[in-house]
Amino acid sequence: MQIAVTTPTGNVGRHLVAALLRAGIRPRVLLRDPARLAPEVQDHVDAVPVDQYDADAVVAAAVGVDALYWVNPTTGSEDPLADCARATGSVTRAVTENRIGRVVFQSSVGAEKRHGAGEIDGLAHTETALDDLDIDVTHLRCGYFFTNLELQLAALRAGVLQVVLSLDQPMAWVAPRDIAEVAATHLLSPAWSGRRVQAVHGPADLTWRQVGGILTAATGRKISVEQITDDAMRAQLRRAGMPDATVEAMLGMSTGLRENFVPEQRRTIRTTTPTTLAAWAYDRLRPRIDDAS
Repeated sequence: MQIAVTTPTGNVGRHLVAALLRAGIRPRVLLRDPARLAPEVQDHVDAVPVDQYDADAVVAAAVGVDALYWVNPTTGSEDPLADCARATGSVTRAVTENRIGRVVFQSSVGAEKRHGAGEIDGLAHTETALDDLDIDVTHLRCGYFFTNLELQLAALRAGVLQVVLSLDQPMAWVAPRDIAEVAATHLLSPAWSGRRVQAVHGPADLTWRQVGGILTAATGRKISVEQITDDAMRAQLRRAGMPDATVEAMLGMSTGLRENFVPEQRRTIRTTTPTTLAAWAYDRLRPRIDDAS
């Protein structure tokens, strides 16, 4: 069985590659620069240099693949939704022209809205495009990645995180490694078929107020969270150099899920994964915050 993995050095991809290796699989990994693979991995995978936005290149890279793990890549460009559309074109062509029978797609909670959730709308577009193909496909609708906190190290060191969501609105938080384990089981399991959605919710829904308390305990630093206005967040993102389309795509991932949104997939034993934010923050976030102290 030939399994291909995109973004194999990403937060989920690197754990997925490791899981497949432990299962005895030699995966094909598709990425721009194979030199970015961890040295201990390079001799155990078949690396193909490819730009996921180049549909011809993706088609060529996926010849002979039986199952594909697809992630729409993030580039930080001026139009992330257009990028998602280009990536969608690449994966649908690769699947169709190579007759790939099984796809596991890394999506997000909120994609079920289809419109009005910022950059998540791009994932919704990919979901519907894959659903239109005559293949077995599972969409992993993931919660909020723990690793998003690593993008806010300066704020964490300063002791204040700023968000636009209500501090008391619960949402799913998940460790990327847990997503990788769910992805690996779906790529390897013959027990499913057709079009499926598998939510990956982490161990518990958390509010931002609870997150502040968890991070304080795990890092040994007082970390508070405050709600700011949408316009204040827009101003912050623009000061960081983001163009307007990117700002709105980023902001929409929060504002689109802020009011009257109920996830299509409710939390069950099937969607709940084990790694807690407290454990992850102690092991991963605390050392990174302390490094620059």
